[in-house]
Amino acid sequence: MENTDLILEGRNAITEALKADRSIDKLFVIDGKHDGPIKKIVSEARKRNIVVNFVNKDKLNDISLTKKHQGVIAYTAAYDYVEVKDIIEEANSKGEPPFIIILDSIEDPHNLGAILRTANIAGVHGVIIPKRRAVGLTATVAKTSAGAIEYTKVARVTNIARTIDELKKQGFWIACADMDGELMYNVDLKGSMAIVIGNEGEGVSRIVKEKCDFIVKVPMKGEITSLNASVATGILIYEALRQRDYKDN
Repeated sequence: MENTDLILEGRNAITEALKADRSIDKLFVIDGKHDGPIKKIVSEARKRNIVVNFVNKDKLNDISLTKKHQGVIAYTAAYDYVEVKDIIEEANSKGEPPFIIILDSIEDPHNLGAILRTANIAGVHGVIIPKRRAVGLTATVAKTSAGAIEYTKVARVTNIARTIDELKKQGFWIACADMDGELMYNVDLKGSMAIVIGNEGEGVSRIVKEKCDFIVKVPMKGEITSLNASVATGILIYEALRQRDYKDN
């Protein structure tokens, strides 16, 4: 169950949240003809690239906690997002080559929270997530991260493939986690690096995979041929850490 403080219901509450520039993950709006206040909310949300979902009255009633939603409900982020440039600046301020994790549509908040926790411990400079079809910084993510959400920068972008293109222009190498790839020990994970981790069920999308410089896999010796997304991320992060920080590898 998400923290109810992260759910806003009603036109006035959401209008004020938009005015205050509060981080909103997604907006649910009743489908059909809209009056002035709702049109204004939708317009403001779209200006800020907030995901807007039009749903029927029954769906909105199911989501609502107060049953006084007035046709609009917003899910706000537990913590504010940053820009990708803020993550790179974080690395530069430490005199380190940037190390970023890109999550391609991770949907489980427990996975995201666990990834943030590992990323922080291993010195990853930040995590990039997409705005659509992925979990945001919810209360469950915050709890699962065991405090890491306070220190780990998270950028939320409209298009992962386009973001990868922009990172490559800045000298980044992009490695994608996939079972058809090269064994992680044989791939150079040093320097300005971003590692892409895919969705729990479908892995990295084809479009994103085509943008990557390397395909890298975790060694598998048993009968099971897949790992939990957060576990796979942790293994790859620590292989990258070994290569980047230890000279006798």
